[in-house]
Amino acid sequence: MTLQEKNFIAGEWIAAANAAPDVNPSNTNDVVGEFARADAADAERAIEAAHAAFPAWARSSIQLRHDILKKVGDEIVARKDELGRLLSREEGKTLPEGIGEVMRAGQIFQFFAGECLRLAGDKLASVRPGVDIEITREPIGVVGLITPWNFPIAIPAWKIAPALAYGNCVVFKPAELVPGSAHALSDIIARAGVPAGVFNLVMGRGSVVGEVMLNSPRIAAISFTGSVSTGRKVAQACIASDPMKKMQLEMGGKNPLVVLDDTDLKVAVECAVNGAFFSTGQRCTASSRFIVTEGVHDRFVDAVTERMKGLVVDDALKAGTQIGPVVDQNQLEQDLRYIRVGQDEGAKLAHGGELLNRETPGFYLAPALFVDVDNRMQIAREEIFGPVATVTRVRNYEEALEIANDTPFGLSSGICTTSLKYAGHFKRNSEAGMVMVNLPTAGVDYHVPFGGRKGSSYGPREQGRYAQEFYTTVKTAYLADGN
Repeated sequence: MTLQEKNFIAGEWIAAANAAPDVNPSNTNDVVGEFARADAADAERAIEAAHAAFPAWARSSIQLRHDILKKVGDEIVARKDELGRLLSREEGKTLPEGIGEVMRAGQIFQFFAGECLRLAGDKLASVRPGVDIEITREPIGVVGLITPWNFPIAIPAWKIAPALAYGNCVVFKPAELVPGSAHALSDIIARAGVPAGVFNLVMGRGSVVGEVMLNSPRIAAISFTGSVSTGRKVAQACIASDPMKKMQLEMGGKNPLVVLDDTDLKVAVECAVNGAFFSTGQRCTASSRFIVTEGVHDRFVDAVTERMKGLVVDDALKAGTQIGPVVDQNQLEQDLRYIRVGQDEGAKLAHGGELLNRETPGFYLAPALFVDVDNRMQIAREEIFGPVATVTRVRNYEEALEIANDTPFGLSSGICTTSLKYAGHFKRNSEAGMVMVNLPTAGVDYHVPFGGRKGSSYGPREQGRYAQEFYTTVKTAYLADGN
């Protein structure tokens, strides 16, 4: 019998009535472990524990919070190889990518350990004589965190760390596909000295655990990363709840990479291949649309195709692998469906898109490149969330910018050019929350704001100092001088 990995509620590891296997997408015969699947009662207990712990934690010493977060970050960094291997084994990104993500999670906790000591306010003069004004930030209460499977330790880190740093209590529901990384992170947090109830892990179905979180009046705010359809449901529930909940939603992208005639072709190809296909294309910041001016179009397509032929798709843990498997059967079927849709729409499949067999049974898919794509096609407008990219030919920069912005999303965008004129204009006029110049669209730092526009994001930004806009509320106090 496989040991059940438990939930963490009110300072204790609690078994659940049911458990689910965590399966390795590189080798479906390999079960990472059996992880507890919380029910509604478990979720309610976690929320009550967080609610009870909040008053003391909200007024706790900033030094205490600093020390705990620093301890968490330091242990994550020290165990990067072990944790990275676990992450890659359960999610399918390559081992170097897994280790890199773990390092990022550790750095996030270390950064917010420092933010505990840097939370500042303002002191202003009033327009009324004899009155002073103090503006301070306070925690908002119990925060429900709902995270996706594609970054199973970094995204939880960039939600949990600021929540705790600013004095909030946490109920954390990770994605069902990647409980191992969430459990390992929670174990580190539990041992770092967080008081009982301040941090709670409830692994389980969104339809069960997430529903309780959305409906509970004890939860003050929800931070969600996932699909647009689920994000809309989260938003509706937050508005309908009594009292209404503060919300922060990250919901994906259909990110353009503009390639101009004057580009350094080698740079453009590496930006395109890295942004579109690394991490198996399962990044909300992935470059899924290449918008290429006609003077360089054919050379760009030929060079990208040649580069794709050399990509090594294999077991995520195997040395030399560049592209791991798709995360599970459902995602693989979605990718294949979009490949069929693209062909039915009249786009040309220039390379890839076929299932691959490897030494172990897994969800292996050759990265796919479509050409002759009209921006009105379904494959150019909907997020596929897999290693599938499209190429659209345009006449000039002006048309490229227009098509780049013609999308319901607005998370990340990029341009490859040697022109300062076009680079500067694109930075100012791209309708995206993050803009990259001669860099892959998928690659961001942990100490600066993350988020998009339009259908990609709603609410305050994540990461960096901007995280305080979501995890704190502003209080304005007026003080008479007594004279």
